[in-house]
Amino acid sequence: MNIIKIKDRQELDRKVPAMPWYVEKFIGYKLPDLSPSSLLEYVRDYETFFSWLLAEGLAEGPAVRDVKLEELERLHMDSIDHFKMFLATRKEHANSRTTITRKLSSLRSLFHYLSQIAEDENFYPLLKRNVMAKVSIKRTHKPKDTAAKLEGKLLQEHEIDEFIRFIHEDYAIEVADNKQALYSYTQNRVRDTCIISLILNSGLRVSEVVNMNVDDFDMKKKLLYVFRKGKNDDTFKTPVYFRQEAIRELQHYIALRDSHYKAPRREKALFLAIANGKTEGSRMTKRAIQEMVIKYAKRFGKPYLSVHKLRHSFATDYYLRNDLYMTQEQLGHASPETTQIYAHLTDKTMSEAIDRQKESK
Repeated sequence: MNIIKIKDRQELDRKVPAMPWYVEKFIGYKLPDLSPSSLLEYVRDYETFFSWLLAEGLAEGPAVRDVKLEELERLHMDSIDHFKMFLATRKEHANSRTTITRKLSSLRSLFHYLSQIAEDENFYPLLKRNVMAKVSIKRTHKPKDTAAKLEGKLLQEHEIDEFIRFIHEDYAIEVADNKQALYSYTQNRVRDTCIISLILNSGLRVSEVVNMNVDDFDMKKKLLYVFRKGKNDDTFKTPVYFRQEAIRELQHYIALRDSHYKAPRREKALFLAIANGKTEGSRMTKRAIQEMVIKYAKRFGKPYLSVHKLRHSFATDYYLRNDLYMTQEQLGHASPETTQIYAHLTDKTMSEAIDRQKESK
């Protein structure tokens, strides 16, 4: 069972009762088609929107669950524009254009359901007027635009091995004067090198790394089995290839996993951490892996690196050696359009490589 989906389903079940009744009805309608993780994002978006309505006096409340359908019907376009401005400028956490687009899309899905699909006892729509139908949502993630944002922020072919070697050997020099950092690094050096090497040699998502179990590997075939994003069947894992370069780090880590992290027999997770105050290892969290990558990236001189950019780094290198559809399959993209960002990225990479060859002659 997908560990992240289980946790997200638990969080979804906890949050939904605090939503208005019609949101609960919408989530029930969507549940067969969308994963708990996607629905949890919907609910979080609605929580932000309804809280804003209450703060602005556009809904009486007093709580989020008390926001009425009639109050949604009375919203003007100005209200939606003000909400967009709030998302873009709020002090504690301003949202990017992509995040704002996603939140508006979540609202449009809810309003569409209430006005076009859901009915009352007299067969009339639950929502008589849909202000979100007037809202134009521009898609902001065209492959070419995404590629442009990633240029210069990924590891090039020669840097992939350099980064892995830095984590395995050179990071200790960087933190030699910091006893706490050095101790943590010494305890987790093999594990951290293994995780980053695996991502850079397979293109895994962070959720796929988190969910991985000890029996998900076939070393001889260089295959690992993961729960893929977008697949609602939690009983089926997808085979994903990894490069030969990752085998040594995997073998080193697996050899010490049980003893070093004091893994209890019931713990199936591959990557473990011993939390403060605990004596046994348990499954690493998504956040722990993300923070671990950022820690090393900063010392390596590339503070903009993240788990997802490591995935992009692998994909760009992989695409140079293969083709669009092999890259799509390896990364688990639902559409080849998503994979096209690497065509744009590799055009730039290849031209730079040719220039370097000319300069060396």
